[in-house]
Amino acid sequence: MSIVDEIKESFKQGGALTRLIYINLGVFVVIRVIYAILALMGGGDLGDLIISWLSVPAHPSALLFRPWTIITYMFLHYDFLHILFNMLYLYWFGRLFLNYFNPRQLLGVYFMGGIAGAALYILSYNIFPGLNSVAPSAVMMGASASVMAILFATARYAPNVKVHLMFLGPVKLMHIALVLFILDLISISSMSNTGGHLAHIGGALFGVFYASRLQKGKDTTLRFNRWMDKVVTLFSRKNHMKVTHSSKKRPMSDMEYNSRKNNNQHNVDRILDKIKSKGYDSLSDEEKRTLFDASDKN
Repeated sequence: MSIVDEIKESFKQGGALTRLIYINLGVFVVIRVIYAILALMGGGDLGDLIISWLSVPAHPSALLFRPWTIITYMFLHYDFLHILFNMLYLYWFGRLFLNYFNPRQLLGVYFMGGIAGAALYILSYNIFPGLNSVAPSAVMMGASASVMAILFATARYAPNVKVHLMFLGPVKLMHIALVLFILDLISISSMSNTGGHLAHIGGALFGVFYASRLQKGKDTTLRFNRWMDKVVTLFSRKNHMKVTHSSKKRPMSDMEYNSRKNNNQHNVDRILDKIKSKGYDSLSDEEKRTLFDASDKN
């Protein structure tokens, strides 16, 4: 088996976290190869144009003509150290996230956290006078806002879990998140990466919001994930077999069945943990209904 085949197989067999990392690395390699070819041919300006058409712009008029950038920017990196640290953080915090949430929720938080980061970045550049003058030329790229959303969702959901840091020993996750948030706040005045720090804050705020809503029984990524499923289905290869209509529901595949089973079990485990810590009266009506349905099936 060739290296390419091994990578393909690893991508197919890997989970959501592995695929996110692979996509980021793949985009980085493709962009750098294109840049190298264009540099040899004397077309470096074309490479900059490609970057600008994938990075999210701060000016609304530019975003209007490049709406896809609100998604593509969170998979785009130019410098090696930029993608190295982002992927390391994505791997570390993603692993922690999956201890408490499922892979579909990881994807939802990654995308929606990135969108929230881009929204705060665009809003800030068009509201604050100190940034408004550079908004027409400002662009942003990187997965940092998505990574911050994953970190803060985990820190809000399990604030007291301890992470072992070199030279410091065990540190609570909430303290790590708080320090990073403060660093982003005080770094806004540094004009070298103001947009990036604002996006980090936007992603972090979404992560806290997501975990807070989930603890009340509301998963804000459900609709987004369903919309993404429709988009993937729309662009996937269509089956040319003859279509017949039936009143019966399509049977679920093994993958769909296992995914639904895992999601249901995750919700039940979360509700039981909530009962242990806060009592049965703290449950919402939807959580009580979920618990009743699960006990009825058993």
